[in-house]
Amino acid sequence: MSHELFSDRIFLGSELPVIQAPMAGVQGSDLVIAVCKAGGIGSLPCAMLNSEQIKSELTKIRSATRNPYNVNFFCHQAPDFDQEKERRWHSVLAPWFKQYNINSQDILPGSGRQPFSHQIADMVEPFKPAIVSFHFGLPESSLLARVKSWGSIVLSSATTVDEALWLEANGVDGIIAQGLEAGGHRGMFLSDDLTSQIGTFSLLPQIVKSVRVPVIAAGGIGDSAGLKAALTLGATAIQMGTAFLLCDEANTSLLHRAALKGKGASHSAITNVFSGRPARSIVNKAVREIGPLNNEVQSFPLAAVAMTELRKKAEAQGSSDFSPLWCGQNVGGCREVSARVLIEAIFEDELMAID
Repeated sequence: MSHELFSDRIFLGSELPVIQAPMAGVQGSDLVIAVCKAGGIGSLPCAMLNSEQIKSELTKIRSATRNPYNVNFFCHQAPDFDQEKERRWHSVLAPWFKQYNINSQDILPGSGRQPFSHQIADMVEPFKPAIVSFHFGLPESSLLARVKSWGSIVLSSATTVDEALWLEANGVDGIIAQGLEAGGHRGMFLSDDLTSQIGTFSLLPQIVKSVRVPVIAAGGIGDSAGLKAALTLGATAIQMGTAFLLCDEANTSLLHRAALKGKGASHSAITNVFSGRPARSIVNKAVREIGPLNNEVQSFPLAAVAMTELRKKAEAQGSSDFSPLWCGQNVGGCREVSARVLIEAIFEDELMAID
C-alpha cells in the first residue's frame, strides 16, 4: 500500500497520519506495537502505571518495533485528601454500598492516577520516546524542558481555542484538538465549564486558524470519511480511540466489549462519577442514577477509589452497572479485527477516494 499522498502532512515520523489514542485500563503495549507496525503511532497510557510497569511496557515496545510511538501522561494537580468530601461522596454511594455489602470504613484513601513527575521521568528517559503527550495541560517548566531535551515531540490536548493558544505559548510541538465527541476524560484544564466544550469539526478549524503548530483532530473519527473531513479542515493527523476498543490487541474487558456491541453504545454522556473529572462513558446505572454530573463527587482522581469497590463487586456478578465504559459518540468504527486490518481499511478507502 502506497501512502505518498500523506507524506506532506506527517510530522510525527510515522508512515500514516494516525495516532491511536492512549486509553488507560483497556490497552497496553500489545496495541501500541500493533498500531506502530501498521504504520501509525501507537500510544501507551501511563497515568495508571507505576514506574516499574512503565519500564516493563516500554521495554516490550522497544524490543518489538523501532517505529515511533507515543507515551502519555496526566498533568493534574494531585489534590489533598479531604475527609469531609470523602464522607459526602460515600453518603451518595451508600445505597449501593449496602446493596453490595461494602463497609465504607474499609475503603482506604488512594488515587490510582499519578501526574507526571521527575521520578517517572527518570524511568522514561533511557527510552527517549519519539513522542510524549500530556492530558490536562503541561507539566511544570523544568519537567517539560527535560522531556524536550530527549528530542521528543511534545503534544497536549486542547478542548478550546484558549487552551490551544496557551499550549502553543508554553512550548508544545503539536496540539490535539479534542472534540466533545471523544471518549474518556476531557482534556480541559483552563476552565471546568462544560458549556465551553464543542464538537471536533467546529473546534478543529478554529484551532488551526489560531495557532502555527500542527493540529491533530480527535473525537468521533473512526473511518475514512472522518479522516478525509479532518484533513480537509486542516488537521495534520487524526487521533482515534473508540475505534480500537474491539481490536484483537486491546485489553477491553468482556463486559465492556459487550456494552460496545449492544444497543446502548450509541448513548454516551459526559460524567464525573467514575473519577471526579468529566469523561465520556456509555450510560449505565452509575451514570444514570449517580450522575451524570454529581456535585458531591470527591476530587479527581480520588473519587475512583470508592467507585472501584462498587465496580469490582458488580463485575464479579457479571454486571457493568458501575464500570467506566469509556466510549466516544461514534461507535460505527469499532470492529473486531486486528489493529492492522482496521487501519488499512481506513487508509485504503481514503486512497481510493482520492484516486
